[in-house]
Amino acid sequence: MDRILNLINGQLVPPIGGSYLDNYNPATGKKYSLVPASKENDVAMAIEAAQKSFPAWKRLTKKERANYLRLLASGIESRMDEFALAECLDSGKPLKLARQVDIPRSVLNLRYFADELEKFDEEAYSDIGSGENVVHYSPLGVVTCISPWNLPLYLLTWKIAPALAAGNTVVAKPSEVTPMTAYLFSQVCQEIKLPAGVLNIIHGKGPDVGPTLCTHPLIKAVSFTGSTRTGKEIIKLSAPLLKKVSLEMGGKNPTIVFADCDLDKAVSTSVRAAFTNQGQICLCGSRLFVEKNIYQQFKEKFLEKVRELKVGNPLEESSNLGALVSKEHFEKVQGCVERAKSEGGVILHGGTRVLLDNEMSEGYFYPPTVIENLSPYCSTNQEEIFGPVVALMSFETEEEVIEWSNSTNYGLSASIWTLDLAKAKRVACQIDSGVVWINTWMLRDLRTPFGGVKESGLGREGGKYSLRFFSEMKNICTAID
Repeated sequence: MDRILNLINGQLVPPIGGSYLDNYNPATGKKYSLVPASKENDVAMAIEAAQKSFPAWKRLTKKERANYLRLLASGIESRMDEFALAECLDSGKPLKLARQVDIPRSVLNLRYFADELEKFDEEAYSDIGSGENVVHYSPLGVVTCISPWNLPLYLLTWKIAPALAAGNTVVAKPSEVTPMTAYLFSQVCQEIKLPAGVLNIIHGKGPDVGPTLCTHPLIKAVSFTGSTRTGKEIIKLSAPLLKKVSLEMGGKNPTIVFADCDLDKAVSTSVRAAFTNQGQICLCGSRLFVEKNIYQQFKEKFLEKVRELKVGNPLEESSNLGALVSKEHFEKVQGCVERAKSEGGVILHGGTRVLLDNEMSEGYFYPPTVIENLSPYCSTNQEEIFGPVVALMSFETEEEVIEWSNSTNYGLSASIWTLDLAKAKRVACQIDSGVVWINTWMLRDLRTPFGGVKESGLGREGGKYSLRFFSEMKNICTAID
């Protein structure tokens, strides 16, 4: 059985206390590896290593740092099949999804920020009377990057890449639920000879390592993606110490379908938006609002597409949905569907556990579940489920659907479907959301700001916005005679 190790000061090392956590394959429900149960001492050692390596790393030229990022990208790419299989076994997602999305995007994250770094420069402003002003960017020092279980390597690299590019050294904590690709990435760091201590990866439970990662005096910033509950705890720990904090948290995202849409495209994309990665993406559209005069037609087409989805062995090419990430999360999703029934919800598809044969008989498989007859204000439509569950509702007016869309405590993303682009943009500007897609979903330009409002987040990631977060800005003003 594999024993995952921490990466500290360039070395793969066991936890100081010698304790490990069980790591399960969600598709089988069986333990298949062991994860370090790191504690405060492990984190302190990693922070010390990062602090020691910081002066030399920040002195490297932008070109030199960018080259290391490109080497890391090539190291992942050279082991693409190994990384994809690890992501599949660790998270339960279909292997084809890991091959097509998770691992290629991880490679792209590293290469993109290498390119973006070489364009990231001082900004100059000059005028008689106000002098010549130069905005200078310098690295912060040691930073914490905490990533979630749903897109493990994808979101780990999304944070690590700009942090390293900006000249910081990093202590990263991947989710203990899906640690395997972070461990393989640690091996890549050794293979490409990334300077010791520049990147340290600590495995363990959040309550055991999180407080030190957020409060240690040498930590200058914390970048986190995960649940709103955990994000609030990070704020409580970090805010009194005036550390920089970036939070990307939960979502309860609306998909709004107007009658004047491209119906077939709206249906097929809405199915993908609801159920990709078993609905375990913060951007998934879990509240589906359809204009009343096309509601029945949309519902029939939507259900027809949903019935075509296959829940099955993640290793099989024909599987559209794999297993939910853990037993605990499976039970949460199952409980949310039962609650929806008690709130008057009618199950149109799914709603009961999928039982597979043989080695998958104890896997955490749940079907794409479609529910109607729910109030926009019920708990099911207000609280994040983070699973393959979508609620269908009809609306009559633009004002009504805007109010319903904005009724939750979340505001991460939204999708609007209409051929009237003036209406689409008018509605988009009134939706409380950090990202709004018009006639599409999950179309990403890495240069644009990404993040949420309300309880979906604090700050923005992407392009220069990430590089600025991981930098100290200084204005240098020179008088002009």
